[in-house]
Amino acid sequence: MSFDPVHDNTIHALVARQARKYGRREFLRFGPDSYSFADLEQYSRRAAAGLEAAGIGRGDKVAILMGNRPEYLFVWFGLSMLGAVEVPINVAHRGKLLSYMLDQADCSAAVVEAPLLERLAGVLPELDKLQRIILVDQPGELPSGMPAHFIYQDIVDNDGGFAQPRVIWSDPFGIMFTSGTTGPSKGALMPQNYALYMGQMVQDMADYGEDDCLYNALPLFHGNAQFLSTMPALMSGARMVLAPRFSASRFWEEVRAYDCTEFNYIGSILPILMKAEPRPEDADNPLRLMVGAGCPPDLFEAFEQRFGVVLVEGYGMSELGLPVVNSMHDRRKGTIGRAVPGYRVKVVDDQDLEVPDGTPGELIVRPQEPFTMMLEYYRMPQATLESWRDLWFRTGDYVSRNPDGTYIFVDRKKDALRRGGENISSFEVEAIINSHPAVLESTAVAAKSELAEDEVMVCLVLKPGAELAPEELMDYCQANMAYFMIPRFVRFMETLPKTPTMRVQKVQLRNEGVTEDTWDREKAGYKIKR
Repeated sequence: MSFDPVHDNTIHALVARQARKYGRREFLRFGPDSYSFADLEQYSRRAAAGLEAAGIGRGDKVAILMGNRPEYLFVWFGLSMLGAVEVPINVAHRGKLLSYMLDQADCSAAVVEAPLLERLAGVLPELDKLQRIILVDQPGELPSGMPAHFIYQDIVDNDGGFAQPRVIWSDPFGIMFTSGTTGPSKGALMPQNYALYMGQMVQDMADYGEDDCLYNALPLFHGNAQFLSTMPALMSGARMVLAPRFSASRFWEEVRAYDCTEFNYIGSILPILMKAEPRPEDADNPLRLMVGAGCPPDLFEAFEQRFGVVLVEGYGMSELGLPVVNSMHDRRKGTIGRAVPGYRVKVVDDQDLEVPDGTPGELIVRPQEPFTMMLEYYRMPQATLESWRDLWFRTGDYVSRNPDGTYIFVDRKKDALRRGGENISSFEVEAIINSHPAVLESTAVAAKSELAEDEVMVCLVLKPGAELAPEELMDYCQANMAYFMIPRFVRFMETLPKTPTMRVQKVQLRNEGVTEDTWDREKAGYKIKR
């Protein structure tokens, strides 16, 4: 039977093809549990049947609130089989941000693991569209305010039979939330072919084969773990080890125990691994490469030499995939690589004119293959139009092009922050801080970190006569935002510096950095609860 990309380039069609090809060969290892390619398809079909029995069908938006566990994959692939739309939610979100995302994505159902049920119960009164909660494990006693009729269990306790609709490569499979900068987080609506295109691109970039084993320790609710680890592992017939989370103390032990050959990293992971006391056996490990971005330039060669691995870096965004990458066969240290076939890229000034080589400008991107970038920002038509001006996607990032065709990342044009591998919306941090009754206004900026990423700093002005201790503000933040968003630095000010048009001068605050009157959460000994 000939390959038809329109019908065969879907996530669940890939799962079925690989199950037929590899059968009982191991694909997934999670602790002591092992799952073959055939198991993956069987459990995904059961998840689809269970979801259908719970009332989920084609086009329905379904939130997933789970940490790393095999059930996440079964639900993700099962939703694809039904033509439903996965909405992965960061498990650290709570309060206002959690309810915003579930509402903005039109989620009619949520698949939840029991420890997160109480968090969802806290925002349930605000979610008129949410009709069903599907549990993947036993909750014990239901949280207060959680109606029993919302709950559906036994998602994989069935024979795997369901009415499979026609799903093609242009149909949406997911809504991936990206951090807002001048507005709330936007949900990028992703087509099926995007997932396969990304998987194939990473497979080619890293030269994966059937003998490889990918160590996947980043959270599955992120595109990195889904498209840079799971999809290329599945496509190349490799094994994948899924860890509950990244742990520096267990990393090398598990890599050696499972004979892993690859790991995807975010920039801050490499300095953490380098901080460990050097050992004679550091380079005696099975890793042949690590794929990622953001390695500090002064660490690149030292890391490769110490641990005996090859670092392969690139540039990407949830909305557009990986338009610029290095590869195993074409690497240049300090660059993000070359433009990938299938994308057109340009570096432009504020008037959209291309700039000469060596001159920083904004990277803009256009696809040359069908359905390889996002379809739209869901329910945000104006944001979609703005990002696709002149049919070029605006990345909001500054790069420069070298004469040899490689690119160098310069800086973020936007005001998004990045901490611990998480993109953080300054707008959302500010909105939550501003909702405190004692706060008049605030602004969130990046402060320098000991690691390769940002620390969150908030500069704020209190209402006349109001008082607010930093610890009280931290308590408020913990109740209303994810732990990684909570500011480390808090600076109380009489006024915020502003332009004549009343825009906060964030550049000035970033340049001033941590001043003597800035409160430091870590120095104060305030502990964040995750």
